Amino acid sequence: MTGRVSAPGDLGRRIARRREDLGLTRDELARRAGIDPGYLAYLEDAVASPNTGTVNRVATALDTRPEELVGGDLDLPPGRCRPAPSGLEKLDRDECLRLITPGGVGRIAFEEIGGPVILPVNYALHGNSVIFRTAFGGPLDDTLRTGVQGVESKVAFEVDRIDDAGREGWSVLVRGGVHHVSSEEDRAALAALGVRPWAGGERELYVRIAATEVTGRRIRRDP
Repeated sequence: MTGRVSAPGDLGRRIARRREDLGLTRDELARRAGIDPGYLAYLEDAVASPNTGTVNRVATALDTRPEELVGGDLDLPPGRCRPAPSGLEKLDRDECLRLITPGGVGRIAFEEIGGPVILPVNYALHGNSVIFRTAFGGPLDDTLRTGVQGVESKVAFEVDRIDDAGREGWSVLVRGGVHHVSSEEDRAALAALGVRPWAGGERELYVRIAATEVTGRRIRRDP
């Protein structure tokens, strides 16, 4: 490896977590890696782009691979790191809603003719409802309509956060009925939420999931 390394995988936190797992102080790791303790503190606490030689030495001192420190596994599924001693905590409704309020990407699960389907969508939270946009005539339009007045499809919606560097995470599950927003007034109000699907294209149908059940869990590292 030559040159400098960008660290999209949160280099500093990965170094710090690995060091703590090994029971090393910063001074001890710096001595093992042959770098200045002050520079190691900078690597752990700041957004840094160290040269590849430094990354190699730190990785060797931590008995790991450089790719693991710099996030070279970002194209792989999350949660591949070794599990840490941890506890499972159930989250109440308020905490679940707090976690998913910023919006982002979640997964909607529903039943279609061929069997269960799970799809990622960009979403926003509006009161106690999950809002996302989809295409007219697409799978999240026709499949989620029952065709019976007053009868709604029931779906599950999941959002999670997996912290590979910290070996922690949480997940929130929302269940409820689906409503396709049809009135221009309601659509204008929801447009103000700024939900923009990453997939792009014409996705002008707003869909609302009324949250009748909200549950969640968090995995924390034991102190």
